[in-house]
Amino acid sequence: MSPTLDQLHEAKTAVGAPLFSDLPGDIDISFEFFPPKTEKMAETLWDSVATLSPLGPRFVSVTYGAGGSTRERTHQQVVRIQNEAKIPAAAHLTCVNATKEEVNEVARHYWEEGIRHIVALRGDPPEGASGYSPHPGGYENAADLIAGLKEVADFEISVGAYPEVHPDSPDAQSDIANLKAKFDAGADRAITQFFFDPECFFRFRDEVAAAGIDAEIVPGIMPVMSFKAVQRMSNMCGTEIPSWMEGLFEGLDERPAARQLVSATIAAELCRKLYAGGERKFHFYTLNRAELSYAICHMLGKRPVGEAA
Repeated sequence: MSPTLDQLHEAKTAVGAPLFSDLPGDIDISFEFFPPKTEKMAETLWDSVATLSPLGPRFVSVTYGAGGSTRERTHQQVVRIQNEAKIPAAAHLTCVNATKEEVNEVARHYWEEGIRHIVALRGDPPEGASGYSPHPGGYENAADLIAGLKEVADFEISVGAYPEVHPDSPDAQSDIANLKAKFDAGADRAITQFFFDPECFFRFRDEVAAAGIDAEIVPGIMPVMSFKAVQRMSNMCGTEIPSWMEGLFEGLDERPAARQLVSATIAAELCRKLYAGGERKFHFYTLNRAELSYAICHMLGKRPVGEAA
């Protein structure tokens, strides 16, 4: 996809001026949380919700553990966020370890509670399983799940996308065909797996457009809380970590404040390059910590609702 004149001007500004100067805050943001396991973790989550909600996210989502292991906790947090924080909340829902009727029942409960947005995913296999296989009587995959959810109610549906190809896909072409099937089934947008190279996203965006997919593709941004944790997650999902990144985090394990500064700088620069390439929507994987995502949004010109950028 060729850059527009506005994008070329923006790219020139990004290079020729201070990196974050004069940004108008014209971005849409969303945040992802996971359901807490303990009371202390619940306090951290709600501190994060309270910190980020003034930025006016268009939605926040709450993840769903492998094999449906956090079903009740996901439900509790989604409903609480929507009712108490007054933020549109999205519930993750997967195909794993459940029949179609069991999944549909969960979806109906969400609709009755006023939840109108589902993040529909195939899901990771349960711990100890050698790989994914559909549950007997369950949904085959994400596209099948989306079609089923649309029969339950007219949910807004977000799905996953993989700029560096899903680990279970044989190749990029098959992966994009699967993404198209999800949109054909009724998905409204795709949120990408995290990545660290803006060119990786731009290539993926072009490939998606070339495949005839004219839909919202939102870059997923993962601020690095722990480099070791990011290495582990990257190995699982197939994300490439740039060779220079490990050196930047070397020696910072015992210096959390310095690590946060480095992490925020890396993620903000990634977002700035994506912004220069025309992106105005960003989804942040918060890991239930607010400060990094808040700092990045601030550098991109985003201010609490009602305040000027």
